Amino acid sequence: MRRQTPIIAFAAFMLSTGIAHAQFPFWPQDRFWPGHYAPFKHKHYHRQTNSGSAKNARPEAPPKGPLQIIISIADQRVSLFDNGALIARSTVSTGTQGHPTPLGVFSVISKQRWHRSNIYSSAPMPYMQRITWSGIALHAGVVPGHPASHGCIRLKNDFAIRLWHLTKRGTRVIIAHHDVQPVEITSPHLFKPKAVSGSPEFQAATVVGKSVSTAAATHGSPVSKTETPEATSLQVPNSAAAEGTPRKMVPISVFVSRKLSKLFVRQGFSPLFDVAVKIENPEEPLGTHVFTAMEFQSEGAAIRWTVVSIPDEFPRIEDATKEREAPVKQTALSVPSPDKANAVLNRIEIPRDTVERISKLLTPASSLIISDDGFSHETGKDTDFIVVTH
Repeated sequence: MRRQTPIIAFAAFMLSTGIAHAQFPFWPQDRFWPGHYAPFKHKHYHRQTNSGSAKNARPEAPPKGPLQIIISIADQRVSLFDNGALIARSTVSTGTQGHPTPLGVFSVISKQRWHRSNIYSSAPMPYMQRITWSGIALHAGVVPGHPASHGCIRLKNDFAIRLWHLTKRGTRVIIAHHDVQPVEITSPHLFKPKAVSGSPEFQAATVVGKSVSTAAATHGSPVSKTETPEATSLQVPNSAAAEGTPRKMVPISVFVSRKLSKLFVRQGFSPLFDVAVKIENPEEPLGTHVFTAMEFQSEGAAIRWTVVSIPDEFPRIEDATKEREAPVKQTALSVPSPDKANAVLNRIEIPRDTVERISKLLTPASSLIISDDGFSHETGKDTDFIVVTH
């Protein structure tokens, strides 16, 4: 009987290990996590991850509408908005003065759970969400309470995990110096959907909103770079598509540049067309504004819009240095007025046939970006419009 005791103890140990491993599906299968992520080599990290990060890895509920990630450099804070409403907030660490985080309008263009930097000595970047091909990304890392990265946005580990599972390619990311937030806006100059209730187009766009929310709650393999952002294959009832290949509804992105006096349209990270537009008083700035179509209203006859207006001002170098050295003082979100954004829309004249064409493509999660600048050279294959304001 004594000889069997070690065998029984070993079997019990192996069984408990197997059960513990099965409880944490996000654990790497081929390497030991703490030892490969230097900032988290604390001897208690393994136990904390088991009780905290893994338990909170799955979101409480799928998104209700388009997600928007807004990062404030001054507050060193990230705010997550779902369907225009704030649902989560956390501290971040952005780039230092020598390696600043760019300001502007971006989107998630690539995702990878276990990524290593190809620029900085293979540094670990877990739960990475890339926003430029030149190396700027959101990822889990050390968040000391002040800017400390080489340009990336470091997130706390638990928040990085939750965010990674909620987003998809195409999720909007806005980086501003001050804290900003989306507000609802109505304007006769905003695009209106052409699809009517009961039509295949309206049914498809309605179902795609529900499908996107459902997909966000499913934690499968990392998103493939070849996937179309926000796209879902649909069987549309009472339409020819239901009998054949499922239809794909993909939101569009419209960009208006005062610098170029042109309007550009992309769909699924691919350019569709561009046209010239007229801008009243073209020598006067427009600012940068991001309008997002949230959801259909009035049985498809209208669509609800929000806007994020990015302030033009930027701190002087000495102010930025003081902010980096001093503890971060987080301020409450102020509710901006949509009046300035409305005034900007009033100054832009878009050809009627272009408005009609865009209206036929309009779906929830579509966006309109207006800026004084042109789009960045980063805009290209497999990206949405990237607009760098500073």
